[in-house]
Amino acid sequence: MKIVLLEGLGVSEAVMKEHVEKLVEMGHEFIQYDRNPDKDVQAERCRDADAVILANMPLAREAVSSAEKLKFIDVAFTGVDHIPMDAARAKRIAVSNASGYATEAVAELCISFMIQLLRNTAKVEERCRTGGTKDGLVGNLLSGKTVGIVGAGLIGKRVAALAKAFGCRTIAYNRSEVKDAAIDRQVSLEELLKESDIVSLHCPLTDETKGLIGKEQLALMKGTAILLNTARGGVLDSHALADALTKGEIAGAAIDVFENEPPLDTAHPLLNCPNTIVTPHIGFASAESLEQRADIAFENLYSWLRGKQINAVK
Repeated sequence: MKIVLLEGLGVSEAVMKEHVEKLVEMGHEFIQYDRNPDKDVQAERCRDADAVILANMPLAREAVSSAEKLKFIDVAFTGVDHIPMDAARAKRIAVSNASGYATEAVAELCISFMIQLLRNTAKVEERCRTGGTKDGLVGNLLSGKTVGIVGAGLIGKRVAALAKAFGCRTIAYNRSEVKDAAIDRQVSLEELLKESDIVSLHCPLTDETKGLIGKEQLALMKGTAILLNTARGGVLDSHALADALTKGEIAGAAIDVFENEPPLDTAHPLLNCPNTIVTPHIGFASAESLEQRADIAFENLYSWLRGKQINAVK
């Protein structure tokens, strides 16, 4: 079969060589391309492929619809909102993801965000670099805070577990029942927003969750509360959040994901708000996580080639 990798996976040449050699030994053809979001380029590269692998680059609908031999899309990423799933389903193309590879990386980043915001790290660093002191900027402990988890999947549960280790109370909003020792109580979204000192978003982007946190939801939060988004940009109304931050209606935010992948327009509302940490989608990007991601993606491929699909996305 012809297998096409549409973008690099961020791992060493040695790791890639091992997987490529295995595929060649199995009798398959493997072609790797540099990332290119152009729909016509993608369509040409996928045209006679039996399987394609990609990470978080949006896959053009044209690439799927014009690929006559395509049977498998192997997504080296957790979310699949960048994949035209309806087109894949219509052609009965199997899709698998790499769920779980970034659980620890994202969870650790969330805890870092919480502490940085609570301790005013950015402001006191600026003071220190300009010959100032901490006067007026003494922060707060994470211990004792109520952390609200919106979306208690693998990552949400891990964030809750780490927060518990810091002495936090944890509550969760989730569409299905949650049974996990790290979650103290499952509540409605309204209850979570009202009670939490820290709200951390971990839900996938779907028709139901698009714009889940907007002006009305932000108005329910405490004036001292902070909001973290390491999920998907579309879950949150950026303009509503920017307005709340600018008016001081909530105390701060940390945003790792946006409506579009960085680089961002420098006029983006969340790049110019007070008490806000912004990062260019780094949650998943640790060396350890990227290698694990590649291993999961290739194991998905090997299993599918043997006739058994794993990590299937419906």
